[in-house]
Amino acid sequence: MRTPQTDIRALLAAGNVVLGPMAGITEAPFRAICKRMGAGLTFTEMVSAKGLHYNPDGEVSKALLTFAPEEVPCAVQIFGAEPDIMAEQARGIVDRNGADVACIDINMGCPVTKVVSKGEGSALMRTPGLAAEIVRRVAEACGVPVTVKFRKGWSGDDANAVEFALAMEEAGAAAITVHGRTRDQFYRGPADWEVITAVKAAVDVPVIGSGDVFSAADAKAMLGRCGVDAVMVARGAQGNPWIFREARALLDRGEEIAPPTAFERIDMAREHAAALVAFGGEQAFTRMRKHVAWYITGMPGATTVRRRANEVASYREMDDMLVEYRECLKRGDEPAWLEGASL
Repeated sequence: MRTPQTDIRALLAAGNVVLGPMAGITEAPFRAICKRMGAGLTFTEMVSAKGLHYNPDGEVSKALLTFAPEEVPCAVQIFGAEPDIMAEQARGIVDRNGADVACIDINMGCPVTKVVSKGEGSALMRTPGLAAEIVRRVAEACGVPVTVKFRKGWSGDDANAVEFALAMEEAGAAAITVHGRTRDQFYRGPADWEVITAVKAAVDVPVIGSGDVFSAADAKAMLGRCGVDAVMVARGAQGNPWIFREARALLDRGEEIAPPTAFERIDMAREHAAALVAFGGEQAFTRMRKHVAWYITGMPGATTVRRRANEVASYREMDDMLVEYRECLKRGDEPAWLEGASL
């Protein structure tokens, strides 16, 4: 008998290193690149259920819920604290997108103040009864697996991940993702993999581990140490979608493959920028600045190139700059704007 749990288990078994949701970063073009590189599942940026409720035809909502053909089925992450609205919007997302939706993921881990101040995101770990009601209502409404992403706890003195996981499972979650930091840590300090191990031991549904996965070796280590069903890569994919290719090589064949060359990194930055502008219009090139900075981290003249990327006034200027930078690396000389930078 098929159940939401068997559906999500099958997805994770087919690809146990997944791309996590990151606001302002995991837009459809980047998700498509990561999927091509070997991500088993991709998650949208978190989408406000209340925003969809009050402005269903808004351009922001449309962009957040646009999938790349290469990545479907895709996990859609929503956030909110009103069970009625969460259930209504989850059902609407599935109705509009059908089989393109792998699951509805409920964000109960976002630590930012503007989210938790409304009782949303990781604030729901302080109200487990409400959190369970949200999961129950969404699971009843949407007809696809419902998953939940949360943290170790609200604080070090209130680290309730195991109890919270059990409550989410009881409410109908088909899988859960645990990030090994508390809300008050944000992204500081090491992630606690022991709490991920404890959650995995406590529940029967699939568990995805999250936190401090920055390499293929990290992915393998978390899978082995924590016994999780899958590993979520988030910040580790910034400027490095090759992490999925490297993880698959290590996990599937025991092979450590070479990291991308400087030229591959520049070429990918150009491809990403072109796709982002095609997706979001000319103005989207400004959102590419942070990605360019990540792609060239540690490369010759990176500080100057990053500064230049922040100064260009158009996508064309950005692309021309990357082409010139690539050619200069190839020749070993410097463009005028890189004068004084070490190549």
